[in-house]
Amino acid sequence: MAQKEKHVSRNYWLVKSEPDVYPLKQLKKDGSTGWTGVRNYQARNLMRDSMKVGDRVLFYHSNADPKAVVGIAQVRKTGVPDPTQFDPNSEYFDAKSKPENPTWIMVEIEFVEEFKRSVTLDELKQAAGLEKMILTQRGSRLSVQPVRENEWEVVLKLSSEH
Repeated sequence: MAQKEKHVSRNYWLVKSEPDVYPLKQLKKDGSTGWTGVRNYQARNLMRDSMKVGDRVLFYHSNADPKAVVGIAQVRKTGVPDPTQFDPNSEYFDAKSKPENPTWIMVEIEFVEEFKRSVTLDELKQAAGLEKMILTQRGSRLSVQPVRENEWEVVLKLSSEH
């Protein structure tokens, strides 16, 4: 008797990166990277408490023309202290954070896919089903944010159109 494959519960996320700082093409070249330098407590808490190995991630180029979702990554490792908090030469150095009790936690992500067609922020704002997506809301500045499964599906569909 064949055993049924267990359904894997997966969360979905969006991470923002400026293409002149760390573009998706660099992640593709590197294979994986630590998502360092996040200094927002809400984003840190999402990475620390909610992101799981295997979760899928939309990779978004912010501060770009146009701003767009350009591909997919996957969470490879969680609960890792962000090493930049301990490096006095880093712009993300945090003198109050101690190795025995780190303030800033990161995840490691790995490259999965580059979209053949980027999905611009304007397209996302006009797409049915994305009305409540955090990214499409006014004042949304969070660099790590959850994405609902139905929103994930809409973005993938938009990336494969045309």
